[in-house]
Amino acid sequence: MSTETIAPSVPARTGALASVDHFDPNAIAVSTADYVLTYGELDSWSNRLARVLLANGAGPGAMVAMAVEPAIEAAVTRWAIAKSGATPALVTSRGPGSSEVEAAAIGVTTTALRGDLTEAIGWLVLDDRSMLVRYLTGSDAPITDAERTSLRQAS
Repeated sequence: MSTETIAPSVPARTGALASVDHFDPNAIAVSTADYVLTYGELDSWSNRLARVLLANGAGPGAMVAMAVEPAIEAAVTRWAIAKSGATPALVTSRGPGSSEVEAAAIGVTTTALRGDLTEAIGWLVLDDRSMLVRYLTGSDAPITDAERTSLRQAS
């Protein structure tokens, strides 16, 4: 039996998400045996990751591959992709993926999964030191429509 839970309200698309203001920031969004992530933390973490995604070409109309297994990282990644305006494409098996995944120019994964993934996608490895520095030092302020547009046009 799994000890991980993910709140059913983690959105798949931007339209479902303006912000998490309608959630209690102290309510549990995701929990594992080792950690509990609140909606407030999920919002902050996903804002930082969304900025990294936007700076790397994600945004409205883009596809972002997702190969992330731990529940907390998966929830943050899905929420960040939604905030960027991109569409998530879940990698469900190793090696070449579906045409939807192959259409993605950027993806999010972890070191444990990276070795089995296609080289055709520019993977952001969440637990890589340089990625952690970019991610953890970024702003956790809400993502704006202007950021989605300006960062996407600049890339």
